[in-house]
Amino acid sequence: MSSPDPQVRAARNPSTRPSPDDRPSPSAFRAGGTTPPRGPVVAVTGAAGGVGALLTERLAASGEIKQVVAIDERRGDCADAQWHILDVRDPAIAEKLRGADVVVHLALDLDLETDPAARTAYNVRGTQTVLTAAAAAGVHRVVLCTSAMVYGALPENELPLSEDAELRATAEATGVGDLLEIERLARRAPRAHPGLNVTVVRPAVLVGGTDTALTRYFESPRLLVVAGSRPAWQFCHVEDLCSALEYAVLERVDGELAVGCDGWLEQEEVEELTGIRRMELPSAVALGAAARLHRIGLTPSPAGDLAYTMYPWVVSGSRLHDAGWRPKWTNEEVLAELLEEVSGRHTVAGRRLGRKDATAAGAAGATVALLGAAAVVRRARKARRRV
Repeated sequence: MSSPDPQVRAARNPSTRPSPDDRPSPSAFRAGGTTPPRGPVVAVTGAAGGVGALLTERLAASGEIKQVVAIDERRGDCADAQWHILDVRDPAIAEKLRGADVVVHLALDLDLETDPAARTAYNVRGTQTVLTAAAAAGVHRVVLCTSAMVYGALPENELPLSEDAELRATAEATGVGDLLEIERLARRAPRAHPGLNVTVVRPAVLVGGTDTALTRYFESPRLLVVAGSRPAWQFCHVEDLCSALEYAVLERVDGELAVGCDGWLEQEEVEELTGIRRMELPSAVALGAAARLHRIGLTPSPAGDLAYTMYPWVVSGSRLHDAGWRPKWTNEEVLAELLEEVSGRHTVAGRRLGRKDATAAGAAGATVALLGAAAVVRRARKARRRV
């Protein structure tokens, strides 16, 4: 669905935006016989896809990076990186990190369809192994990426939250329990490994080739709004996340960093920009139905995901701003980009529908059908208990 604002529509096309990097690549230095860059050697895990692939390309093209070591279970496309193929949970990764100055750990599984126990085992064990291996290899800085979701979505949250706000999220939303455990590992690491500096980057709703419960919210025929809630939407484009990660790599800023577009959008603004009408439900109905649908396997998203569409969790990003970093994208532009990405997809209550399903179900009909299915299951269970 297109945005009513032609300037916003134009912003979707990356070819119309200025290039994020005009600096010569390491290969250009080699070709011209110029002295290579004297910056850090940076290792990136999860380098073959997603944010990891974008960051690997960005760092490999930077005149401030000496070398990029790319680590993943498959080889990616960046020819200027030195590739190592292995699982980040393998202790052998310590040898691959030897000689690196900085490690950016992006090998996380936050897929909605992954078994939760397997996802946690991969995310937590992988982060533990990378932190331990980095310390053993003499790496002095590790950059981790979690999410601003760790602050929690609560009705009393300030707008915006500062970086040092208390992390009040619970483990009830997809992957948030893993992210909270990664945050705990980040806090413990400098004590367990003196000399190891750990920086944590927490993006807002990430957009740009991502698939999350929050991006799927905009694939729905109606925007579910819980009565009495106060949503506030803040986005982060993957290009801006990569530039913030580069700031951390180059030690222009450290500590706990929140990253996102400046400001936020109210729900009414989102509805106006998207052209998607709302479907408002009472809190008890929405949360109860979401929990039941997830429990019986009809939707991949637990009820905890719904809180992030109900209450604000907007971040200020003040530490990055104080260091001179600025986002290149606005919330309006990122939302327009997201609408183009999800065009043609059909999701109801977090579950993707095929084209035939979506056509047959209709806009509100699919939601009613899912809610009805949950009610039928609930009545059947009650009937069994009475027998």
